[in-house]
Amino acid sequence: MAARSEPLSEYNRRRDFTRTREPRGTVARGHQGRKRFLVQKHDATRLHFDFRLEWEGVLKSWAVTRGPSLDPEDKRLAVRTEDHPLAYGDFEGTIPEGEYGGGTVMLWDTGWWEPEGDPTEGLKKGKLSFRLYGSRMQGGWALVRMRPQRGEKRENWLLVKQSDGHAREDGDTLVEDQVTSIRTGRTMEEIAAGKGEGQARVWHSNRSTAANLKAGAIAESVDRQRRRSRTSAKAPSFRPPQLATLVTKAPAGDDWLSEVKFDGYRLICAVGGDGARCYTRNGLDWTGKFPAIASALAELDCKSALIDGEVVALSQEGSNFSALQKALKTGASTRLYAFDLIELDGKDLSRKPLVERKAKLKALLDTLGVTATVQYSEHVRGNSAHVLAAMCRAGQEGILAKEANAAYRSGRTRSWLKVKCTKRQEFVIGGYTPSSKKGRPFASLLVGTFESGKLVYRGGVGTGFTGKALEELAALFAGRRRATPPFDAVPRERSRDGVWLKPDLVAEVDFAEFTDDGHIRHGSFQGLREDKEARAVKLETPNPTTAKAKTGTNKFPATKSARRTPKGEDEVLGIRISNPDRILFQGQGISKIDLARYYAVVAERMLPLAADHPLSLVRCPQGRQRKCFYQKHASDGFPNDIREVPIEEASGETKNYMYLHGAEGLVAAVQMGTLEFHIWGSTIDKLDQPDRLVFDLDPDPSVAFAIVKHAAAALRDELGGIGLTSFALVTGGKGLHVVVPLVRRAAWDEVKRFAKAIAQRFADRDPDQFVATMSKAKRKGRIFIDWLRNERGATAIAPYSTRAREGGPIATPVGWGELEALDAANTFQMADILKRIESDTDPWREFGKARQSLTKKVLEAVGG
Repeated sequence: MAARSEPLSEYNRRRDFTRTREPRGTVARGHQGRKRFLVQKHDATRLHFDFRLEWEGVLKSWAVTRGPSLDPEDKRLAVRTEDHPLAYGDFEGTIPEGEYGGGTVMLWDTGWWEPEGDPTEGLKKGKLSFRLYGSRMQGGWALVRMRPQRGEKRENWLLVKQSDGHAREDGDTLVEDQVTSIRTGRTMEEIAAGKGEGQARVWHSNRSTAANLKAGAIAESVDRQRRRSRTSAKAPSFRPPQLATLVTKAPAGDDWLSEVKFDGYRLICAVGGDGARCYTRNGLDWTGKFPAIASALAELDCKSALIDGEVVALSQEGSNFSALQKALKTGASTRLYAFDLIELDGKDLSRKPLVERKAKLKALLDTLGVTATVQYSEHVRGNSAHVLAAMCRAGQEGILAKEANAAYRSGRTRSWLKVKCTKRQEFVIGGYTPSSKKGRPFASLLVGTFESGKLVYRGGVGTGFTGKALEELAALFAGRRRATPPFDAVPRERSRDGVWLKPDLVAEVDFAEFTDDGHIRHGSFQGLREDKEARAVKLETPNPTTAKAKTGTNKFPATKSARRTPKGEDEVLGIRISNPDRILFQGQGISKIDLARYYAVVAERMLPLAADHPLSLVRCPQGRQRKCFYQKHASDGFPNDIREVPIEEASGETKNYMYLHGAEGLVAAVQMGTLEFHIWGSTIDKLDQPDRLVFDLDPDPSVAFAIVKHAAAALRDELGGIGLTSFALVTGGKGLHVVVPLVRRAAWDEVKRFAKAIAQRFADRDPDQFVATMSKAKRKGRIFIDWLRNERGATAIAPYSTRAREGGPIATPVGWGELEALDAANTFQMADILKRIESDTDPWREFGKARQSLTKKVLEAVGG
């Protein structure tokens, strides 16, 4: 091939721009941040797949003759072709015969790519490794240049899938199953025939060079202006979605719009200057799971937008939840059905009538042209009962009926109603029954729902499992075994043969009905709900009363179970949050409702480490920028979810202290303005026998964090040398905690003496670096090893607690290897913790399993 010293010179040399409308090769300014990748299926002289990576303002390109394979054993030939301009990446259509590359072109996949190492160096050396975040191609891949044969002019590479969770033995199914455009949903035949063309382009050679250049320049100018207008626009913050109330009958009257009830994951999508982000209903960032949707939304003709919708996968039977779960694992196509527009170009539309919001949404989505990735959710006005009947006949799950003139409100409301064709809802998995069949890991799931903080048994689910589902569930169950039932009560026959699990997995179940004792009949497993909190799963009881047609809006009789919250309030885990939009961390825009939802999600990690420990709170009712105060005693008027325990203090006086037991307590504390949780080192049932040791490494401001990390590692090794395993916690401030879990045997005085001896040993050995006294004068330039956390009544920051400091940092458990790479103790924020939970990153997984104590041998090792 010709040398590539001038970008796009080879591209321009091959084309006669008096005969083609292809854009003249000019290097463009690349996208800021993420770089695009794309694959165009090209039926030219022979069918192949053009694989392109954005780099240095152009598309680096390879022609993959047989297309990509998910099997790491397949090494697909990829012939290096000329670099292409970035504008080429949006093309789908036909190139007339007789012109260079004549044939049909489909945009087969698109997304963004993440290089491993320097791509320029990789291209030069002939080894380019990277990760792809597309709709069809995901995970690790590599391009490897082959040794050239004598006289060979073309540059041959191999495209290889790396071994990871996205690899498959049946690698060819990727191109065999995915035969439609990722952008327009068309087949190659439909593209060739010009069906559903929309904004797709057909290149001809019947225009002059000047006309072609002018058309291209105008299009490029418009695109540049749109991008510039969005560059400074901030994407809207996540807003909890509006939820529908389950009813038994469809409402009557023309005041209601009926939409299809999709069977997928709810997504709140925020579009701004830096692209689009996709959030689950709990606020988890799942953009990485839906890169094609995010990429499509980023092309909307607006400065910013907040869109509500449901993502589904399309199987041969239509959209269903099982197909979506498979798509997330295999990279198959997904589609977002958008049905509401909450914000647009910085304006809050939530108070506008639904019909007005949907009209604006349709106009906005029309700017994308024809696309299979994002579609508008159509509706029918009135005739909800007829629409429901039609949906049931078509095999759909049901309908959503929405008040046409209602505002958008987060939380469950009665202006949105859901009516189902069959009974289906979420249940929490609390155990299973063993199977007598060979190769089957269990016979049925034992499930329940949370009511008033207790897990109520709802029966067994024994059907709906594929072989793959059985394997995946068995793997998940392996690390969740527990000795006692998580249910409040179980039938005697279940208590005899049940195997019990930690109740944090949520299953979607289709069933016929409830029996008289409240158990599900003929339950069929549909899949796991990764987007829903187990503690938030309650029994959905359909409301028997539906609306009657009236002039204006429809009204429902108020019920205790389905009441509206007052204006300006929202609920999290049943806790009413007043002033939900109040900003608690000014610089990050973290609101009160954001914080409440964070603790609802993080409770599963935080409570095993902090529940039932007396605690003190740092309360900042107006946000951290205003007055904050420290509170350790319970007050009148505190919600019941913040529990109280009487404790005798050193003075002999008894005071009521606070403690938390469930996730509702964390959320209730946020409602009271809490930004920090500090806990004792013992629990309420054994106040005088601590369950942990805490060494607080508190550095003078002049001490670099690298030195603090080194000190923590030295302390870890010291403790390990006498038989004690320790764990690291970055405090969200400037220091570190080294925490030692204990079996509750030693009394506080023994624990305190041991901690002091360890701290003093470090100070005596290296007095220039460590100090074991609180004297500020002696701490200059040193690290104070604070052993005083280990006495009755002393507290330490709870793991996963926010800190009332700039940036909203989190006190985060970290692995010792992970600690080495950290630059500071305050780098973790709410979004980081949610990602760690989503990816199952838990450096303290073994904390509660440690069986160690301050034995006589351990105490003697420090002279105790």
